[in-house]
Amino acid sequence: MNNFYKRTLTAGAFVAVLLGCTYHSQLSFSILFLIITSLGVWEFYSLSEKGSNKPQKIWGTITGATIFATTAIVCMGYADYRLLVINIPVLFLIFILELYAKSTNPFRNIAFTILGIVYVAIPFSLLNYLVTYTGEYNHELLFGFFFILWSNDSGAYLAGSAFGKRKLFPRISPGKSWEGSIGGAIASYIVVFIISKWYTGFSIIDWMVIAAILIVIGTLGDLVESLYKRSKNVKDSGTLLPGHGGILDRFDSLLMSSPFVFTYLYLSQLFNH
Repeated sequence: MNNFYKRTLTAGAFVAVLLGCTYHSQLSFSILFLIITSLGVWEFYSLSEKGSNKPQKIWGTITGATIFATTAIVCMGYADYRLLVINIPVLFLIFILELYAKSTNPFRNIAFTILGIVYVAIPFSLLNYLVTYTGEYNHELLFGFFFILWSNDSGAYLAGSAFGKRKLFPRISPGKSWEGSIGGAIASYIVVFIISKWYTGFSIIDWMVIAAILIVIGTLGDLVESLYKRSKNVKDSGTLLPGHGGILDRFDSLLMSSPFVFTYLYLSQLFNH
């Protein structure tokens, strides 16, 4: 099977599972993203081992999964928000466990272990709040999130391929151009206009602000992941998705964007009340 068909089949299956589980129920969404979170944290640690780093892969992945799981349980209404307190001792056990690792760079290992949680587990965990932002489970915001990000990526690729001349960030990603970024922004706002007619739980202004965050921060998130891969001299973050790389490759824009969208929505809710 040539690479084009491999990429197409992988992308189709990936999108079908992602949208299907998100649409079906909060439980199926939570289970899927618990798996994605765990795989993403593990993938981050595997990359960070390329060098003299030895992050606590098992405990770090357990910690990331615990943060996601407790957040999901709270958002599903099965427990009070005080359940999240569990994450404090689980996180600080990273420091204690390093005492027994007999490493020559203990605090570098601790730093990379915590970094994987901050960079991967927390942004994914915040999705639990986004899908329950209206007070009950609703897939519309996350669907809009995906559609805007994907249209930005596709628009940037097509416009960059056709018109790209001025490099956006050649030191990190030589393929990205300003023309591509503009094309991605245009494609995103076309999608915003369409989804705002269907997903009316948010105003057109909200969708426009969310799109602006996703366009700018999503692009920067892509560059951040590229910077990390360049520091490790690898092309892809993993091999889980044939033709598409790993979890971090597929969710790099989302990982950086979700904290900003979360902050915007909850601050706007605060000031509106």
